[in-house]
Amino acid sequence: MSEGLHDLERLRRIEAVTDAALSRLDVPDLLEELLDRVVSLLDADTAAVMLVDAHARQLVATAARGLEDEVAQGLRISVGRGFSGRVARERGPVVLDEVTASDVVSPVLLAKGIRSLLGVPLFAGDDVIGVLHVGTLHPRRFTDDDVRLLQVVADRVSSAAQIRSHRGDQAAAVALQRSLLPERLPHLPGLDLAARYVPGHDFGIGGDWYDVFTLPSGWLGVVIGDVSGHGLASAIVMGRVRSALRSYALICDDPAEALTLLDHKVRHFEAGSLTTALYAMIDPDRTEVVVSSAGHLPPVLAEPDRPARLTALPIDPPLGVGRPQRPRRSTSIELTPGAALVCYTDGLVERRGQLIDDGLERLRNCTVAAPAESICAQALTGTGAEQPEDDAAILVVRRLPGGQPDPSDVIRQPGGGLRSRPERTSPT
Repeated sequence: MSEGLHDLERLRRIEAVTDAALSRLDVPDLLEELLDRVVSLLDADTAAVMLVDAHARQLVATAARGLEDEVAQGLRISVGRGFSGRVARERGPVVLDEVTASDVVSPVLLAKGIRSLLGVPLFAGDDVIGVLHVGTLHPRRFTDDDVRLLQVVADRVSSAAQIRSHRGDQAAAVALQRSLLPERLPHLPGLDLAARYVPGHDFGIGGDWYDVFTLPSGWLGVVIGDVSGHGLASAIVMGRVRSALRSYALICDDPAEALTLLDHKVRHFEAGSLTTALYAMIDPDRTEVVVSSAGHLPPVLAEPDRPARLTALPIDPPLGVGRPQRPRRSTSIELTPGAALVCYTDGLVERRGQLIDDGLERLRNCTVAAPAESICAQALTGTGAEQPEDDAAILVVRRLPGGQPDPSDVIRQPGGGLRSRPERTSPT
């Protein structure tokens, strides 16, 4: 073949695997089409994609042509073993002109009778994320052009694999977050509850969460929090933090004490993550809320015939940012009949280019004492959070009107004992 024809043939082969139309295919179809094309262009008999399972340090058969049994059997090969393992370990092309039994560990490859192999690594940045290889049933000397073409295909396969991995993470994060957010809030005597979670971006998954649970003493635990970041990693940390706080709530009579224990846990086991949380305990008579904030924005209190206002709640440091300089604090707030406590994450009130005070004022202005569902709906509309820039969660706890507060000067401790009714901190 003349040099000019050789160049044209090389260009044709490269165009066949960089065709823009391939980008319109779903990931599984794209992998299948790329393998079909590379088998045809290289006059090969088999082609396969092996992707790295980072936790197991193994290559997993993911897509194949002529070696479909590898995928069907879920073939796994440790990095460093066999032909594919060698490609991953050496991080460069590997050519076997004559395959022997000592070169491969895949029983499917051996049974197929592959005589020659060419493999190249798949990269994501500097990390090897898999291997792409082709084989022939007859002896073959792969050329430098063959290697270059397979590397071009590997780039396309790497992009598809990263999309596949990202979508898998998103699906796992969605499933995890949905399993951790209450599917429905409990029906509790004397209270009206409602909540919303709105993702802030496509497939938006993050660390925002809320929780409501009854304690053995009859007190009610109410939590809202936010783990920094987005995606599966944040959702996993959120799940751990949520479970830990539930455990501490069972042994702590005071929200500040529970958050102190949670802070120790986050600093030790979730180092590097920043978490804010608001934990409130509502007494069995529904007259008092004892609340502590770890870096979380203060709730809005809406009472009948009064403008809504931010509670005068001391804000202690977030969880996981270093040892606090002083003990965490709890504040007691009176919950009058018909009053609602509106808890939220910063995605509800923060906007780019605006002071957060403006967002807090919007929330305060659009909040009135009303059924909890109405408050939630109005908060999303009034703050512009129906399409938020960040994940947004809101949890409303309203005391039903008509109930009478306990006239006694003593109330039950969250742990079941008695204590004098404390001087409450008045909302600002």
